[in-house]
Amino acid sequence: MTAHGAAAPATERPHGAQHSAAQFAAVYGAAPTGIWAAPGRVNLIGEHTDYNDGFVMPLALPHTTLAAASPRTDGVLRLHSGGADGGIVELRLDELRPTPMDTAARSASARGGGGRRAGGWAAYPAGVVWAMREAGLPVGGADLHYDSTVPTGAGLSSSAALEVATAFALNDLYGLGQEPQRLAQLAQRAENAFVGVPCGIMDQTAAACCTGGHALFLDTRDLTRRQIPFDLAGEGLRLLVVDTRVKHELGDGAYAERRAGCERGARALGVRALREVPYAHLDEALAGLAGEPVVQALVRHIVTENHRVEEVIACLDAGRTRAIGPLLTAGHASLRDDFKISCRELDLAVDTALTAGALGARMTGGGFGGSAIVLVEETVAAAVGAAVTEAFAAAGHAAPRIFEAVAGAGAHRVA
Repeated sequence: MTAHGAAAPATERPHGAQHSAAQFAAVYGAAPTGIWAAPGRVNLIGEHTDYNDGFVMPLALPHTTLAAASPRTDGVLRLHSGGADGGIVELRLDELRPTPMDTAARSASARGGGGRRAGGWAAYPAGVVWAMREAGLPVGGADLHYDSTVPTGAGLSSSAALEVATAFALNDLYGLGQEPQRLAQLAQRAENAFVGVPCGIMDQTAAACCTGGHALFLDTRDLTRRQIPFDLAGEGLRLLVVDTRVKHELGDGAYAERRAGCERGARALGVRALREVPYAHLDEALAGLAGEPVVQALVRHIVTENHRVEEVIACLDAGRTRAIGPLLTAGHASLRDDFKISCRELDLAVDTALTAGALGARMTGGGFGGSAIVLVEETVAAAVGAAVTEAFAAAGHAAPRIFEAVAGAGAHRVA
């Protein structure tokens, strides 16, 4: 999900606990009580499976959103972002209500606006406060200032980083004692019910629960987790992220349409969620959806993608990391052809990387723009990145931002 303003800074912006503390003091006139960080993420495999009770495998990025915060006793929530125009957004806790953003508000948020209401970027942290209070947690007012290096609109889950940083800050400020997974669920509730984006639980769980040097295998049905060692450098490999710089808005209906189609397929097949359709019985399931080709395609992607997650885990457990490359590429083809959420820039990045020698590549995130991931041998990483950049220039696209993804830590207090 995109972060809509509060996490809008480019990765080059000054960033760190000392910088955030200084900015907080400049805005609010006193030092913050503490500073908390939550990361963006890339999803190695398992796309759009989370809201189908399926399997996902994200890893946290070193790019983070920082929340500098102090409590208040007057029932007022004040929010300020280093990446958004408009100054402080001031809200009263007793007036917070779910007001999902309309198209105009989303457009304003993408430009860094949002005004003095729980809309635009401010809806995300305000929604977290609302969700915590709705759950009966004794959350009071707060002053919060945000800085971020998580690129927005890149499919790297900047909104979840913003939400989870807020949740961790409030959890500590008010001594709530909530576990990371519970905070992730409250952050998801904020995005679903307050902001109005029907996201699954993956992004928030990745931001809250990942550990450094590992990919996170998450079963989104029962929320069981397993940290899987993912030390590519030790094997002479690199995972590149290619941010196409094509912005996408998942709240504009396309994301919701695919979710609704998956739910329609599950009802037609008599299951609670598509997670329950066995890969071995996929052909039989598709035959039962004859006459609904769009739903068939959605079902095919979800069932095969869950199977690809299991195959990737088997490869990593067996020490055959290079063997996951073709599985990544197969996942891209499925997202492109069955889910139809790729775009020409993503396809160009993937196709060019493969031609230049990548072991595998695919789009990552919700789709309609954003980023691709590319698994490469360390020895050809620079050449593959250069080939993608040259291909974008030849096609008349803006230059992509390419960086290495190193599995980082989940949310934590930094000061």
